[in-house]
Amino acid sequence: MAQALLEALNLEVRYGGIRAVKGISFVVETGEMVCLIGANGAGKTSTLKALARMIPSSGEIHYGSERIDAVPSHALISKGLALVPEGRGVFARLSVAENLAMGAYHRSDGAEIAADTERVYGLLPRLKERMTQVAGTLSGGEQQMLAIGRALMGRPKLLLLDEPSMGLAPIVVQKVFEVIRSIAAEGVTILLVEQNARLALDVCSRGYVMESGCITLADTAANLLADSRVRAAYLGE
Repeated sequence: MAQALLEALNLEVRYGGIRAVKGISFVVETGEMVCLIGANGAGKTSTLKALARMIPSSGEIHYGSERIDAVPSHALISKGLALVPEGRGVFARLSVAENLAMGAYHRSDGAEIAADTERVYGLLPRLKERMTQVAGTLSGGEQQMLAIGRALMGRPKLLLLDEPSMGLAPIVVQKVFEVIRSIAAEGVTILLVEQNARLALDVCSRGYVMESGCITLADTAANLLADSRVRAAYLGE
């Protein structure tokens, strides 16, 4: 049976007097691909940042057998938890190869790092073509691929993806999501935040709907796609 790899209990994020995430609880099981969908400002990005310990939060975050809500963000990489942030966040003045090397900064197994670099290039061949190019000069789609590849260099067990389709042309989005499916097929557990609800529900097995900092619906992706409330609010139907 699958077991919980990630569990959030009463997770809350505040920005001053504003409660951006209002005590939500959810679970992601090992091997799952789960999405958080909702409108802009629903609290999705704040949730992922809290899980990755990039912003303060209250409540409990359990990862595997460990409680991590007091663990600093840099220590989570070696535990197998990686975030691909909204806006990609590549190191614009470093080359593609140097960006990938930064994803393995905590590792010292040189031969394995080299093997993983080739694995990333195999999964994302455009990056190999651009390996010496400065990341800031890449297209938006190429930067998104690089951000994903950099995260993979940490050998994540859990990959948090924040709006991977944002600002990309439809044909590029299709390629990015082919890569995400391939990563999931290799056994990496994925929690996906995505404003494109149909796309997210098409690739995930389960989903949570966030509205104004709260989780208002939780179900299988198929059931959410068929739910009249979801169809009216997020699918334009």
